[in-house]
Order: sequence, then structure tokens, then C-alpha cells
Amino acid sequence: MRVRKEVLLQGVSKILQALGASEEEAAITTGVLVEADMRGISTHGCVYVPLIANRVKAGVLQLPTTVRVIKDENALAHLDGGNGLGPVAAFRAMAICIEKARRYGVGFALVRNTNHIGFLGYYTHMAALEGMFGLCMTNAAPSMAPWGGAEPIMGSNPISMAVPWNDDDTVVLDMSSSVVARGKIRQAARRGEAIPPGWALDSEGRPTTDAGEALKGTLLPIGGPKGYGLAFFVDVIAGILSGSQFGPFLRTFHKPLGPTGVGAAFMALDISRVMPLEKFRSTLSLYADIIRNSRKARGVERIFLPGEIEAERARHSLKNGIAVDDRVIDSLNRLLEEKGISFRIEGEENGKDSQGQLPNGIMEN
Repeated sequence: MRVRKEVLLQGVSKILQALGASEEEAAITTGVLVEADMRGISTHGCVYVPLIANRVKAGVLQLPTTVRVIKDENALAHLDGGNGLGPVAAFRAMAICIEKARRYGVGFALVRNTNHIGFLGYYTHMAALEGMFGLCMTNAAPSMAPWGGAEPIMGSNPISMAVPWNDDDTVVLDMSSSVVARGKIRQAARRGEAIPPGWALDSEGRPTTDAGEALKGTLLPIGGPKGYGLAFFVDVIAGILSGSQFGPFLRTFHKPLGPTGVGAAFMALDISRVMPLEKFRSTLSLYADIIRNSRKARGVERIFLPGEIEAERARHSLKNGIAVDDRVIDSLNRLLEEKGISFRIEGEENGKDSQGQLPNGIMEN
């Protein structure tokens, strides 16, 4: 089903406010979730709204979200997310980093005691739009074994970086330390689909293409020991250094077993303190042209920059509506009904409306 952006924003915001979120924090969180769906990152989109509702009902997520400043000293800030909505704490942390970068050239913030913050590229994109280099990392519940192990000890522990490009364009890298985010395996399990080889191990440490068995086992790190090393340091910085939980002590957001204990780290660096911003942009454009015009492998029509596919999906979604799983829409409408809200999220089924085609080389999610 394709849904207009404003309809999805309005529906999700109404649900979050009915759950106890303020109008401002509902707008922030809704913006992050809907943007994920727009970019084709459906595992981090509105599918999280029912999970938020379940956690609020179980009393393991606090609304309204109270973000507390523990320390604010020169270029450094340390925040407590109040076990509330992760995107709210993350948004505030990056906003503080941007403000500090304007003053000091760089801003760095740590957040403890928060929850799933959504897709990290949202926050690094914030910095890039201000002419800055943005960095974000967060830890997650155990889903990946250390290299050579068969027991999940650390999460997929994603990291994102972004820089400004031309006009409003940015280059955004948003990746997990594992070969794939666990959400894609959950999605495959819900759909009864197999997963590609090389994504995960079963509970005995054997390679598997069975999504259900993969959920009982562990994700594989990107690049073997390199991905393990990256996940380790994300946990050290986002978890241990922030004073939050780490490794096996984190709890999953998908079951209301208690506070997740997620930690996160953010940084913004003012590029103009290092070199003129326009020179940076023009040099980056030169590099992009070299990459795009380089010799392509057999069968490849186009070479993309990091995040370019997602950015083009977002533009396509804005014009033609956001593709959202029917089951997600149904769950959102059930929540609206349960809360006595006279609003329904409606759209048109894929293939029955006049949608434009995605740019060449980009697959529909």
C-alpha cells in the first residue's frame, strides 16, 4: 500500500500523543520513523509504533520523554534519555552537537538510558545539512557473536557518517556492524522467506538460510573480525563510556522485558573550520564524478554513492506515496481505533495506482 507522507505523519503522531508523548516529541519520533519508510528502510520505520505501544502498556518505556543534561562542558555534552523515546534523545543530542560545533568547531555528545533511536542516518543528515560532518553510533541488544564464537554477546551496533554535498544533497553512510540488520531477518521470518547465505548462524554456530533458526542463533559480522572489532568499539563508546548498558546486559526492544539500556554517541564537526565549505563541496563533487564514471563491473549500469539509493527512494516516496506493508497499516489503524481516535491511515494498493518508476538500478523494497 502507498500512503501519502502527510497522512502517515498525522496518524503516527496521533498514536504517540495518545500514548502519552508530547506534541513535540511525537513530531520528532514520527519524522524519524516515516523518513525510514520513505527511504525504503522499512525495518526501522512505522513497524516500531506497535512495539512502542506495547512497551508503554507494560510500563517499560516512559512517556513523556524526559531528557536530562548530566554534563554540558565546552564541546562535550552528556545526556540521560530517561528511558523514553530514543529518537527524542538522539535528536536533542545531535542538535546540541551542531550548536557546539558552531561555537567550538566540534561538538560531541553521549546519551545513556535511552531506547532504539531509529535509523542513524537521520541524525548525521541533520549535521550535513548544516555544512558539517556528522557521526552517530549506538549499541543494541545481543544478536552477534564475537568472531569465532557461537553465542550472541553484542548487538549489530550500527554507525553512520554524513557530509554535505551539493545544495541540499548529502552523502550518508548508515550501516550495521553485522552483515545485515536483525530487522531484515525478522522481516524474512514474518514473511516465511529464506535469508541469503552468509547472513547468520544457527544456535549451534552453523551457517543457515532459515530465518527462524537465524533468530535463535547469531548474526555474522561484516568482514569477519573487522566487523566484530567495529561492534566492540561501538559498545565501548556508546555503551560503557556513556554509562549505559553494553554487550549481554542490553535488552531487546521487541519484547517488554524491561528498560533496554541503549546508549549512543554523536558528533558534529564544522567543515568550514578546516577548509572553505564550497571548496569541500566542489572537491567532493569531483570525487563523486570520478567514482560514477569509473569502469563498471559486468552487468552493472550505475555506481551509487553511499546513501544515494535511499535518497532517491525518499524522493520517489514523496512524489508517489510511501510503500508501507499492509500489516503495518492495519496495526496502526487498530491502535488509532483502540485509542478512540477518529482517523484512519488509508492509501492505494501497489499496482492499482499511477505510480512513477523508481530510478534505473533501484529495486522497490
